[in-house]
Amino acid sequence: MSVIVEDISKIYGNQLALDKISFSVDSGTILGILGPNGAGKSTLLKIITGYLRPSSGWVKINQVEVDPDKLDIKRMIGYLPENNPLYSDLYVKEYLGLVAGLYKIPNRKKRSDETIELTGLGSEMHKKIGALSKGYRQRVGLAQALLHDPALLILDEPTSGLDPAQLVEIRQLIRNISSNKTVLLSTHIMQEVEAICDRVLILNQGKVVALETPENIKKLSLNKIRKIAIEFSEPATVKIFESIAGVIKIEQTADNKFLIYGPDEDIRPALYRLAVKNNLTLLTLHEQESSMEKSFLELIK
Repeated sequence: MSVIVEDISKIYGNQLALDKISFSVDSGTILGILGPNGAGKSTLLKIITGYLRPSSGWVKINQVEVDPDKLDIKRMIGYLPENNPLYSDLYVKEYLGLVAGLYKIPNRKKRSDETIELTGLGSEMHKKIGALSKGYRQRVGLAQALLHDPALLILDEPTSGLDPAQLVEIRQLIRNISSNKTVLLSTHIMQEVEAICDRVLILNQGKVVALETPENIKKLSLNKIRKIAIEFSEPATVKIFESIAGVIKIEQTADNKFLIYGPDEDIRPALYRLAVKNNLTLLTLHEQESSMEKSFLELIK
């Protein structure tokens, strides 16, 4: 199941919500969609589902163009919106049976039971939805999105408001589901992107500012500054690093520990030679990896 988004723009009155967005996603891929509030994430997802019509451009799912007036393409999509609308007075199994009926799924009971097992709802299926914890309500939302076995799964903030234990469970569930589906996942949580996403699309002010793997996103630091951690067994001072070419800033974090901010080239060999020259025993010498959050903040500035 491939998804191709080509030159999508969306205008609300005088506001340009999306500005010529283009990307593609292959089957079995989890694409994380990041961006600040108002970046256009939810608008993009609504256009892909066929809920909204773009002002220009097109979306194709398995080479079929999405048309809000056609139901066939929507049968290929499972959608969990951010607010996860559920009927709180219905029992879990009753609700999934209702959804299965709306999709006209053959053998509704069998498919409902399969989906309950897949999403780990077996112990809760005879409870009313309103009596469930937030984590289990999210599972019910995922179950309704998966009930008709869609090839494309779209999740808008699926782990919002969950506690740490629930986060781990839902992330693992999404990862398991993705083995034979394409998943588009909108989130604000950087750890979520690193934990489960294969690629990351970053939006800002309706434009694509990055489309990379999580590892490559962390390398897209605009200022290209490396941060080296170094620790000695003997006392040392900031002054000894002044001879290293290209050093931008030095922080002494403890008695014998330092952070060296240097240029894009690797200065660790020079730091090693410096330690030998000053008869200092190295305990630590490594580059500190840039964080997803730092790169994200730089990219949207």
